[in-house]
Amino acid sequence: KKIAMLVSSLYNIVDQFFIGNAVGELGNAATNIAFPLNTSCVAIALLMGIGGASTFNLSMGRGDSKGAGKYIGNSATVMLVLGVVLSAVTLLFLAPLLRFFGSPDHVLAYAKTYTGITALGFPFLILTNGGGHLVRADGSPLNAMLYNLSGALINTVLDPLFIFGLHMGMAGSALAMIIGQIFSGILII
Repeated sequence: KKIAMLVSSLYNIVDQFFIGNAVGELGNAATNIAFPLNTSCVAIALLMGIGGASTFNLSMGRGDSKGAGKYIGNSATVMLVLGVVLSAVTLLFLAPLLRFFGSPDHVLAYAKTYTGITALGFPFLILTNGGGHLVRADGSPLNAMLYNLSGALINTVLDPLFIFGLHMGMAGSALAMIIGQIFSGILII
């Protein structure tokens, strides 16, 4: 659990470092404007991941392995569906949401670029964070840690490549992040 929190922080630290060096303080402000949406993803992930893991463990304790599998499947499915819904709502109401979160005019373009791309990865962010609880409940805590860590490492490698090597700026950082999240999400599945 502590490793998952560290990995989540690593995504943010890496993005802040590379964006700050390439784009500057407006880029860093844009990622901070998007932070409440990431927090919403983590909240959904914790709700469904811990809930699914708990019901899985209770079902296994009763000797109902068939029911336990259904709880895991339902939890993962709901995580993906809620991720798609949050992604769609974010993309439909991108500018008003970012303004609601406090984006000034001079940061809005950066925030729209970053959040518009990262929103596409919300289903995988939720699945990775919530799915880690499901994987741990199934008796594989090392795998859960490795799955989470692999996405953060991919983000760390791709961030400088996309931001500096391909000169993609905010879009490069956001793309690196969702590629890492997609990879971790696939491993969780």
